[in-house]
Amino acid sequence: MNITLIGASGFVGTRLLGLLSENQEQYTLRNIDKQQSHFFPQVTEIGDVRDVDTIKEKLHDTDVVVLLAAEHRDDVTPTTLYYDVNVGGMRNVLQAMEANGIKRLVFTSSVAVYGLNKENPNEDHPKDPFNHYGKSKWEAEQVLQEWYKDHPDWNINILRPTVIFGERNRGNVYNLLKQISSGKFLMVGKGENKKSMAYVGNIVAFIKFLIDTKCEGYNVFNYIDKPDFNMNELIAHVSKVLNKHIPSTHFPYWLGMLGGKCFDLLAWVTGKKLAISSVRVKKFCATTEFDATKAHSCGFVPPYTLGDGLARTLTFEFINPPKDGITFKSE
Repeated sequence: MNITLIGASGFVGTRLLGLLSENQEQYTLRNIDKQQSHFFPQVTEIGDVRDVDTIKEKLHDTDVVVLLAAEHRDDVTPTTLYYDVNVGGMRNVLQAMEANGIKRLVFTSSVAVYGLNKENPNEDHPKDPFNHYGKSKWEAEQVLQEWYKDHPDWNINILRPTVIFGERNRGNVYNLLKQISSGKFLMVGKGENKKSMAYVGNIVAFIKFLIDTKCEGYNVFNYIDKPDFNMNELIAHVSKVLNKHIPSTHFPYWLGMLGGKCFDLLAWVTGKKLAISSVRVKKFCATTEFDATKAHSCGFVPPYTLGDGLARTLTFEFINPPKDGITFKSE
């Protein structure tokens, strides 16, 4: 099977390339990305998803496309980049696939399409994205829906993961784990809000599962590692893995948002991107719990529990940290 991954030089793509490379007799791999891959330069070709002619040229001899390329950080400027890459890039990939006679696509969307503080939404829940990332991902899915109406013989698999964490990732979960492990963590709210998470080892295993088994039709899956931890449980787990007492001070939500607004103003005045913002405080305090029954009842068995993934990440980052300095930035 010839698999072309688009945007696989980043965090998830690197792990996916590593997993698929374990089966060299089964898969022939190609990665198209605007940046070179740290770990898989031998299969990486430089190309931008916004350049339809380049994508058409590089998708030759492909059986399955895995589309990972996306603008996803909270602070992307200008905001039109979300739509140029996430929506325009989708249109370009579909045109390039059609030009090359390719009919199988795995696309990583996001649970951001549901919005904040929804009550355990499943795949059919109304879509209500609150930021440009979620809006652009939902627009990309709508492009796919319209495309499939005219291409019913295609196989499209959409994965909507929650926030993904793991070794070498420098996103919100890493920042949270780093703060907790430092013992200087400030809890905004009561800590009873649940935080859906997904370990990268399970995400890439599920993508491989979709490639191998979901070969027909139009399929959509949320992916979350269950059961969810609330913030208090997460702190307790970090304390156990690191074998250290971790105190936490609780601040009311209104005070946390006030602090976030102050950092927003400081960022505007200085023109710098800061680690704290009102959007990030809002996301931290939100309940991000999603229904993943469909993914966990379709025959897929995750190789790791959520606790396992957290323990592996904490050990890698804070007990036996690597010396090569290679990390991946995300949300």
